[in-house]
Amino acid sequence: MHPRNALSAILLCLTLSACGGGENRLVSDEVPVTAPRVSVHRDGDDLLSAGLGLAGLRKTLPPPVSDAHAPTAAELRRRAIHANWRGIADLVGEKGLGDLSSALPSVPGREWSGFANLPGRQHPHRVLVQVPDNFNAPQRCLVVTASSGSRGIYGAIALAGAWGLPKGCAVAYTDKGAGTGFFDVDGREGVALDGTRSDGGVVEFRPAWPEDAAIPPHRIALKHAHSADNPEADWGRHVLQAAHFGLQVLNDAFPAQAPFTRDNTRIIAVGLSNAGGAVLRAAELDGQGMFDAVVAVAPNILAPSRGRALFDYATEAALFSPCAMPAIANAVTMMPPAARDAVAKQRCASLQQAGLLQSTNAAAQAQEALDHLLAQGWSRPALALYQQGVVFDLWRAVAVTYAHSYARVGVHAPLCGFGFAMLDAEGRARASTVAERALWGADSSGIAPTVGIGMVDTLAAGPDPAFPGLMCLRSLWQGAGLNAKAVQLGIAEIRGSARPLSAHVHVVHGVDDGLIPIDFTSRAYVQDARDLRHHIEFTEVPDAQHFDAFVSLPMMTRYQPLLPHAYKALDEALLAVLAKH
Repeated sequence: MHPRNALSAILLCLTLSACGGGENRLVSDEVPVTAPRVSVHRDGDDLLSAGLGLAGLRKTLPPPVSDAHAPTAAELRRRAIHANWRGIADLVGEKGLGDLSSALPSVPGREWSGFANLPGRQHPHRVLVQVPDNFNAPQRCLVVTASSGSRGIYGAIALAGAWGLPKGCAVAYTDKGAGTGFFDVDGREGVALDGTRSDGGVVEFRPAWPEDAAIPPHRIALKHAHSADNPEADWGRHVLQAAHFGLQVLNDAFPAQAPFTRDNTRIIAVGLSNAGGAVLRAAELDGQGMFDAVVAVAPNILAPSRGRALFDYATEAALFSPCAMPAIANAVTMMPPAARDAVAKQRCASLQQAGLLQSTNAAAQAQEALDHLLAQGWSRPALALYQQGVVFDLWRAVAVTYAHSYARVGVHAPLCGFGFAMLDAEGRARASTVAERALWGADSSGIAPTVGIGMVDTLAAGPDPAFPGLMCLRSLWQGAGLNAKAVQLGIAEIRGSARPLSAHVHVVHGVDDGLIPIDFTSRAYVQDARDLRHHIEFTEVPDAQHFDAFVSLPMMTRYQPLLPHAYKALDEALLAVLAKH
């Protein structure tokens, strides 16, 4: 069957509601996909780098577009691949990409993509399968992955694509219900499957709100924050559905060799950060043996009886780490000392006035804040990277996005007064331009602040303007109000079981990770799993932190990249799979 006809059959299946399942079904064997698209990438274009090669990916500026108001789908794809490589990998260092550090191979092939739905959910997740022309048909290899962070569909290309495509494996991706399909409320405009903007038809994310809702002007809805689906609770299901879609596409791509099934195809799942948590959750649901191996890298995972939830330690770090800065020894310096001390002094004063610190002078307050963080389980290696969170506003960005997601609220029901918008020089919401909107889907990271989109904090006041909003966010974890209960229920839905069912599971984590601390996540999950008599390989990587893209910065020379260790774990997983087969 021609790929176009096969995907038409999928659409017919969706229309007739014949291929779905009940709410208790994990995924359908035939994945219902809307707006299917097949594209060819050869002759100066390819699957791995969109024809940019390593030299093009290393360029700071993204590839240009011919018309700023109406970039083509090919131009947007090229920019998205450029942005996602640069956001994840160390492209400068001699060892940042392992064997690929000197050159990336050109991998021509085809892409199948579409919007896939889970039963009972309001909004789709994007799925994409890359099938290289050098697909190794005798070995039948499929790599399944999810985007790290809140990134768009190419958010795992530097990990899964870089490892799998040169080996002749097909690679199936999902954005796991997050992604860059930002919706402009003013113009009722979203992102189509090819990355272009659309105010009609099928788009990645089209939120709904009551007709009488009073949404402030210029607001932007982010799918991860505003879908009201709490996609993190379904990340494992998203990954499983991507795996089924991958097999489906291989049947379409190579009809003479069909069927491709979990019994005759080697399937390896891999993910980094949020995607690492997603593949572990998929392993917990893998009762049918879909995955021969699962590799989770720096996973954001909440263990059943140990560790801490991301929202808990993110809101804690957002409040206390600015105050603790002067007391943290051997910290990576990203702020001038005078600016660091001024920020710390003001935050310490805010904490003291709120009754969260008892000390009355700045030095003692900083030490008290540090002692609090250490008592809560933060390691000194993780705290050495605290300035990342302060300079890039990481902790507040995480807390705002995840609060809305966990509470399952839309853009019309902001928590703690937070919203998202393009910001002017004074930090006020403004209208976006056509040229700005045109690049949101390609250039953004999926979580604000990004591409000029920032957080609107309506509670901001006083000499420490972020403090009231952060205290409100913290109360959603510690409090007992309706919003707090909604957030806490959402967090309960994302807790793992630490019972992975896949045949081979390997966790890799940097010891110095300051964003997803190893003590709160991987160590807790692995110990819980081993207590339950589940075997997990576990590699702790010394001198490795969360962001390989930062490793080549002058102040980060003490750290090594994590991706080469992920590639090594994948090599070992493949050897284990081949030995078994």
